[in-house]
Amino acid sequence: MADDTDDAADHDSGADVGHDLGTERTTAPMSEYSSRAVGIGFLVLIVGTAISFGIPLATTGL
Repeated sequence: MADDTDDAADHDSGADVGHDLGTERTTAPMSEYSSRAVGIGFLVLIVGTAISFGIPLATTGL
């Protein structure tokens, strides 16, 4: 059986690309966000709710 692996190759994975591996891991809820980001999220919520409920209710005649 042949050994086709190249041990001399760099062992970077897709997860390592563009990240500083020396820093501690953070997740999105821990990241800071502005009032503007909250406002945009709320606007997206309102538009999505209007589309999800408004169009079906309008087409059924309620």
